[in-house]
Amino acid sequence: MLLNFLWWLLIVVELVHGGVGLEHCIETRCKHHGPTVRFPFRIRGSQPNHCGYEGFDISCTNDKQTVLEVMPLSASKFFVKSINYASQEIEIYYQIGCPPQQVFDLISLLSSSPFKFVEGGRNYTLFSCPSSKELDEYRRSHGPYCVAKLGSCNHGSNPVGNQFYTVRDDYCTVDSLPLVSCTKVHDYYTLSSVPDMSTRSRHNVLKLQWSKPSCQHCEEMGMTCRFKSEEFRPNQIETTECLHMPKGHPSRATLKILGTFSSSVILIVTGAVIYYIYSSKKAEDENQLRIERFLDDYRALKPSRYSYADIKRITKKFEDKLGQGAYGTVYKGKLSSDLFVAVKILDNSNEKGGDFINEVGTMGRIYHVNVVRLVGFCADGYIRALIYEFLPNGSLQNFLSSADSKNSFLGWDRLQDIALGVAKGIEYLHQGCDQRILHFDIKPHNVLLDEDFTPKVSDFGLAKLCSKDQSAVSMTAARGTMGYIAPEVFSRNFGNVSYKSDVYSFGTLLLEMVGGRKNFRVTEDSTSQVYFPEWIYNLLEEGNDLRIHMEDKGDGKIARKLAIVGLRCIQWHPVDRPPMKLVVQMLEREGDNLTMPPNPFATTSN
Repeated sequence: MLLNFLWWLLIVVELVHGGVGLEHCIETRCKHHGPTVRFPFRIRGSQPNHCGYEGFDISCTNDKQTVLEVMPLSASKFFVKSINYASQEIEIYYQIGCPPQQVFDLISLLSSSPFKFVEGGRNYTLFSCPSSKELDEYRRSHGPYCVAKLGSCNHGSNPVGNQFYTVRDDYCTVDSLPLVSCTKVHDYYTLSSVPDMSTRSRHNVLKLQWSKPSCQHCEEMGMTCRFKSEEFRPNQIETTECLHMPKGHPSRATLKILGTFSSSVILIVTGAVIYYIYSSKKAEDENQLRIERFLDDYRALKPSRYSYADIKRITKKFEDKLGQGAYGTVYKGKLSSDLFVAVKILDNSNEKGGDFINEVGTMGRIYHVNVVRLVGFCADGYIRALIYEFLPNGSLQNFLSSADSKNSFLGWDRLQDIALGVAKGIEYLHQGCDQRILHFDIKPHNVLLDEDFTPKVSDFGLAKLCSKDQSAVSMTAARGTMGYIAPEVFSRNFGNVSYKSDVYSFGTLLLEMVGGRKNFRVTEDSTSQVYFPEWIYNLLEEGNDLRIHMEDKGDGKIARKLAIVGLRCIQWHPVDRPPMKLVVQMLEREGDNLTMPPNPFATTSN
């Protein structure tokens, strides 16, 4: 492919260098095994006029047959069988149907074309006979040279079934023939210089020859014939010249140039590929070494390390798929007869293994009832996996998204316990470890529920560690899920990124728990364009019911408390949001003791 590309590239360069603009005049075909088409022929519609000589037009049918256009408006089609450029001959054939009509049409058209029959010089007259008996007997007794039988075809007013015969006027006398019942088919078909049609071995093939333009001397030298650049007039005969350009195969000199150039290209490409493979392998080896060093240091925390074969055994060859996210696919597994686990195969880790190290390193520091427990991990070559405790009730999102169903609604007491548990888990991340852990992806999908609906914060792929006295953390790009990301993560105009960013995400989660997105009824006078947290704030400020399905008065108090705490957590500026320790305290109080926060939507409502 490379050699072919370079060959055609050199042809184009040579054509451009010749100044003739023949970039569209290269040798071509209508189909792969069809006759080659080059000067003086051109393919009408796909090649410019200067690519061929006047009257040498070729066209390609829809099924890629090669057709000689003797006259562009001719109704008869003559298909090209072969073209011999050395002898300047072209073989054409016509489709079976009414052969005499097409042949004599061609004879008439050739009078104004550059083509002549290779065999010719005989005169014929065409007759239509309703019966062939008398002429057949005459042909048997006198030989086939005087009368040629062309078969049956429908011509003009002649009925189908009439036999057509041609009579060679220069061989026998028409008056001596038994033509009493025959009709002469118009003087139009009494023509001279017709090829011999007496023999049936030709199978409708006719051979034509052209004398001008003459390109035989170019063909003999293996050169390409073309118009002279200074003339460039197809209607003039003596305007051709020979060009050193390969027609079908490149010359030895061209091959030498191609060989040198292609060898250089191949060496460069091969070197680039080898360097890429080497650098990729080196980078991966460095990543593996970095991970191994990390795991050696991490071993003091007593994690369990598993091989990839162990992972396949634990998951029964990945039989039970629990779900798939942006950072990997989770499968259900079994470590022992009574210990089920969730195995996450990291299939989208960054190239330095940062996600894997981040999650293993972060979760290895965590021991809290409201944070999912890391049971083990796998770092086997390119395979990296995390093994967690299995939580049978799945994520909180499953219950919120179907909260309009009474069977899946958890109830307000349980929702309050879940909210308090998540708050305690986040507070532990912010204050309970040697270093503060910022989660950056608090959302219902990452809150898992055990068999008793105890919530556990999970998925620490985006987590970031910082010291407890650090008031701000640096970030090169936004982290988290759209809708839960704090404003300062997008724009520092709101403040610095800190642990208060997790507070904002938790506030959004609380409001989603209150609304359930489906668990509330909006009255007809409210509009769908109203921002949902703002709509809740307006209802609370006006002292109205939240319009949520309630079983008793206690449910209303819980919903109001969760909503007020959520609104306090989603203040635009981090300084106005409470720390998670205060959030836990507010959730543990009675709802009547909580006061409304400042309106966070005041600037957006004006």
